[in-house]
This record gives sequence, structure tokens and C-alpha cells, in this order.
Amino acid sequence: MARPKKFKNICSLPKYNLFKQDSPLMGNFLETILTLEEYETIRLIDNENMTQEECSLQIGVSRPSVQLLYTSARKKIANFIVNGGYLKIEGGNYKLCNHPNRNCKRKGCSQFKNKKDF
Repeated sequence: MARPKKFKNICSLPKYNLFKQDSPLMGNFLETILTLEEYETIRLIDNENMTQEECSLQIGVSRPSVQLLYTSARKKIANFIVNGGYLKIEGGNYKLCNHPNRNCKRKGCSQFKNKKDF
């Protein structure tokens, strides 16, 4: 029996979830799907300067799982940059931050950082 998928903690949905190559070339565009947990891993490690260990605590999975998500996300982003097409951020096994009154105090949580905006 397969092991059940673990839901990852995601602070919020991205502001932008669709990116398209701007090119005069017409034709069939490749579609690359970046899951929300891959997006969150890239956001925490590259944008918030967290270590993989800190990221694993934030999203609630092991450090090796974070490394797999991070590697997969980087390959997908590199494919989009090199080959063009569409990059969509959607899907995955995740749960959104559910702290009341946007009062999350986890390091790197966009809800905590932006609570003055709400």
C-alpha cells in the first residue's frame, strides 16, 4: 500500500500564478506546472534566505523532502527560461496558513509579514 501524501504548509497563494514567454514566434507553447509546495520552497529558500532545514520546519516535511521539492522546482523554472512557453503555479498537496487574524509568527510567513496590509 502506498504511503499517503503529506500536506505541506503554505502561507498564502502567490500574487501571480501564470507567466508566459513574450516572443513573436507563433506555435505550440510548452506548459510547465509548478506546484504550490514547489513555489513555497523556492520562496522560502531563495527569497526569504532560509536554509533547507528551516524551510522543512516551516512547511512541515523532512529536509530530504524539501531538497526534492527544491530540485524539482529549479528544473521546472530552468526549463521555462530556456524553452519558453507557459509557467503555471497550481495544484499540489498543501494546506493554507490558518492562523486567526493573520497572526502567524512563523519566520518567512507572508501572512505575518503583510498583516499590516489586512
